[in-house]
Amino acid sequence: MDILDLSIREMRQALEEGRTTPKELLEKALERAKKDDCNAFESILEKEAYEALEGLGKNSGPLYGIPYLTKDNFSVKGIETVASSNILKGYRPLYDATVTRKLKEAGAILIGQTTMDELAMGGTGMSGHLGYTYNPYDPSHKRMVGGSSSGSAAAMAEAVVPFATGSDTGDSVRRPASLAGLVGVKPTWGRISRYGLFPFAPSLDHVGYFTRYVEDAALLLGVLAGHDPHDMTSSHRPIEDYAAYLDGNIKGKTFVRILDIEESLSDKRLLEALDRLSEELIKRGAVIKKERFGKDLLESLYATYIVISCAEATSNDANLDGIKFGPYYEGKTYDEAMRKARTAGFGELIKRRFVIGSFALMKENQDVLFLRAQRNRAKVVARLNELLALGDALLIPAASGVAPEFEAGGDKLSDEYLIADNHLVLGNFGGLPSISLPLAFENGLPLGVSLTLAPFKEGEMFRLASVIEDITGLRGLSVLNRKEGNL
Repeated sequence: MDILDLSIREMRQALEEGRTTPKELLEKALERAKKDDCNAFESILEKEAYEALEGLGKNSGPLYGIPYLTKDNFSVKGIETVASSNILKGYRPLYDATVTRKLKEAGAILIGQTTMDELAMGGTGMSGHLGYTYNPYDPSHKRMVGGSSSGSAAAMAEAVVPFATGSDTGDSVRRPASLAGLVGVKPTWGRISRYGLFPFAPSLDHVGYFTRYVEDAALLLGVLAGHDPHDMTSSHRPIEDYAAYLDGNIKGKTFVRILDIEESLSDKRLLEALDRLSEELIKRGAVIKKERFGKDLLESLYATYIVISCAEATSNDANLDGIKFGPYYEGKTYDEAMRKARTAGFGELIKRRFVIGSFALMKENQDVLFLRAQRNRAKVVARLNELLALGDALLIPAASGVAPEFEAGGDKLSDEYLIADNHLVLGNFGGLPSISLPLAFENGLPLGVSLTLAPFKEGEMFRLASVIEDITGLRGLSVLNRKEGNL
């Protein structure tokens, strides 16, 4: 196995023992990045990475010498950061996002920025200004890797680096992780500072990240978590030693499966894999409960999400007017200049979402649309909390199946679309910690499973996830290290 395919702990050990160097890790990562054929990169920061390498010195941080990638909506000081949108072309932040700063202080080396759905709106990896991002598990380039954190997921599946950042507003880290055979983490809302993350819908936005090992995911949260005076929504709770939870003991732990989510699935291989996983968890002392969420509430998730997220995005992105950021289009009036900039700068999906958001926020529509959506969100979260009171974690599929083809149609009002393809937003509605990880393979393509827990139960989340990883045997997965697992 190549040094770059090891876990972060194993890489750090190799560095300490002199079996590799930060320069060797960087060179290997850049070599793999340049071989990408899935449109995973907005930019490869080779010059900046070598400059960072020279400035490492004797840094003994937990990520010393470890290369990584960042989604293109995290501010990187002095580096063009555009969130895959032409409206921000040429924008160079004057400061680092808190996540960027913390990773730098921990010794990590940023080697590139990854593609995404424009302004993080979308779940397909199809709307960024550089075009489609492809799933590395399909060399024909016919399948999605998901979004909006599409480039980070694709690059991780190509084993370019051991971890990459992402943002998750509805499922934008966890679903791509499922489609790309990765570990995808969204911690509790406020656990990681969002300062310097371009906002989409702040009441739903979470900083997230991808790894190929649950152990790495636990390590990273210890680096990234903590209160930030620049983000008043960040939590003051102490940072735990999350890796200490990885003891393999799940005796007496209760997993809750949601029947009406599973009934919306048509993929029998996925359902069979979930059943086999449950059997193995029971053998290790766990308890499995099967409950119903309420089909009406589950069918309302997508509409509720669209109204709330589009309304918040319309407000947050009002400053993208062609004056403060990005290319300037001359006009006789401010309105004319703004109209020209937005017409040229925004893609069609973004324009549609801003229309929905503006309509929902109109005074005459607020009660029937925006406020109604907020009330429904409260009902969903109340039911979610009732189910979490019955056990330690929700055990649910991380997607409706394997990565779909780009041209796949389907009934957008079917249960499979409304429920199975959108249920991960439950974790965003409640601000809950959630993780996706590989479950099995179907025709050479990954299937994923997800856990959602009560607020600030990340340590417990990693404990349960590490046992699932042990059961499936799917750790350190990439297209360079294919394996079918145990289920």
